[in-house]
Amino acid sequence: MRTWALPEYIEDILPLEAQRVERLRRGILDLFAVHGYELVMPPLLEYVESLLTGTGHDLDLQTFKLVDRLSGRLLGVRADITPQVARIDAHLLNRSGVTRLCYSGSVLHTLPSGMNRTREPLQIGAELYGHAGVESDVEIQRLMMQALAVAGIEDSYLEIGHVAIFRRVVRRAGLAQELEAELFRAMQVKDLPALKELTRGLDRSTRGALSALPTLYGGAEVLAQAERALPADPEIRAALDRLRALSEQLRDVARIRCFDLAELRGYHYHSGMVFAAYAGGRPNALALGGRYDEVGKAFGRARPATGFSMDLRELVCAGPDGARRSAVLAPHRPGDAALQRVIGGLRARGETVVVDLPGHTATRRELGCDRKLAKRAGKWLVTKMK
Repeated sequence: MRTWALPEYIEDILPLEAQRVERLRRGILDLFAVHGYELVMPPLLEYVESLLTGTGHDLDLQTFKLVDRLSGRLLGVRADITPQVARIDAHLLNRSGVTRLCYSGSVLHTLPSGMNRTREPLQIGAELYGHAGVESDVEIQRLMMQALAVAGIEDSYLEIGHVAIFRRVVRRAGLAQELEAELFRAMQVKDLPALKELTRGLDRSTRGALSALPTLYGGAEVLAQAERALPADPEIRAALDRLRALSEQLRDVARIRCFDLAELRGYHYHSGMVFAAYAGGRPNALALGGRYDEVGKAFGRARPATGFSMDLRELVCAGPDGARRSAVLAPHRPGDAALQRVIGGLRARGETVVVDLPGHTATRRELGCDRKLAKRAGKWLVTKMK
């Protein structure tokens, strides 16, 4: 094996793309900051119990594990930063009111989550704790759409589901966990024949509701159809009312392409509304989020919570092509005070100035400079490169 080879689905980020990723990271974090979201930086490694709290069914197989030589306990390399942020809110900050937190960092997956996707996403996201109303769902989804706009993605749209509807139908019927798990798997792929077979023998109301859920996919009219097709249960009605209120309040900033009441992504993790943002005919979601009110319970406090996350690499690929590096080439003259003042002034204004070290005239083009400093009439001026 060549010493420079990397593991499958692990890759370097080279200068031009790295520049775009870093610029986008700063822009999105600045957006979060002006909306009151405070930056936190959780560690890459934690005890595996903490990392998988509330998410074990969804993240266990995606988490790399190793033994800590200091304690002998099992450690995990984080596959998602959200549980770490929930731990910080519940256990370390311990605030009683609304808390807004954001983060950015690498996560590691044992397997890629899709074709041509990396196992080391650069995750960035925001979480809102301490508010249970639809207003916080609206705020988070507005913020997510604004973050996509920062990435230059203007044609984005939302797909929204609500895991509590399926959960309530199942719990209302008192179904065994084994049957619930089989129904969940069939619902995920909208396997109507399997659902028909699995619901054979159940009461008419439950059988009708579970058969209807995969068909409740479309615009706002789906919510009215759901009211007729699903049991007249207060929790189900509350979930549908919440979805209706959300669609009204997001009308000015987001295009909701569809509601999907069989969307159960993060079923063992999320407690209510789930949502995903897509754009430009790309098959993979550019942002994922939802409500997860119970995750903090294992850390001492079950706080209302909603949030979203994105992969910076995916955003850079989906956004407009970035311009090539713009930089000024300066001659190597450390003793020229006037030149040093000009270089310092350019850098202070945010310009990239690269000093042309001696002996590399033949490889200047590799520096990526489109301009240079040249002396004209006794003054150092920026001119175009020929």
